[in-house]
Amino acid sequence: CPGRAAHDGVNRMTKALLEKDGVNWRQKLPPIPAVPLSAQTRWSVPSAGAPGANAPPAPAAAGGPDQAAAGMERARTLKEEGNELVKKGNHKKAVEKYSESLKLNQECATYTNRALCYLALKRYKEAAQDCTEALRLDPTNVKALYRRAQALKELKDYKSSIADIKSLLKTEPKNTAALRLLQELSRA
Repeated sequence: CPGRAAHDGVNRMTKALLEKDGVNWRQKLPPIPAVPLSAQTRWSVPSAGAPGANAPPAPAAAGGPDQAAAGMERARTLKEEGNELVKKGNHKKAVEKYSESLKLNQECATYTNRALCYLALKRYKEAAQDCTEALRLDPTNVKALYRRAQALKELKDYKSSIADIKSLLKTEPKNTAALRLLQELSRA
């Protein structure tokens, strides 16, 4: 989701460092500080609160790059398993896979996928919450806006639902599903 912005930022920094320090800019970077043990133990304990409540994005990252990479890889595998379950129509089991994946890596697409499952299971409050989390990571995510609008419509919060559809249409003015939903909402 926020990948493009991150890439643009990296490219801007690389260009700036190249201009300042030339091709050997990497050698001139300060050493990466070690993470104090107190912080590592604090991060490795998953928070008891809601997913993402004041927790750093990836608890696995505290163990160093290898452990973080393993956590990310596991998160990706779980997400893919969830996707397969959705294709088979097993939304309940897919929710479990997505939830496990989100514990390891809070990714926008995983939130929107789980929201889709919650919509299918008529758990509209959870669907709306997942879309809000996705939008925190990527404020213009079309799927998150559309799915939250669907959930809010079911929760009879028509005003907020229309607001989400209008935000979506700023990004994709010709999105037919969104235009259709907006028509339904104007009749509600």
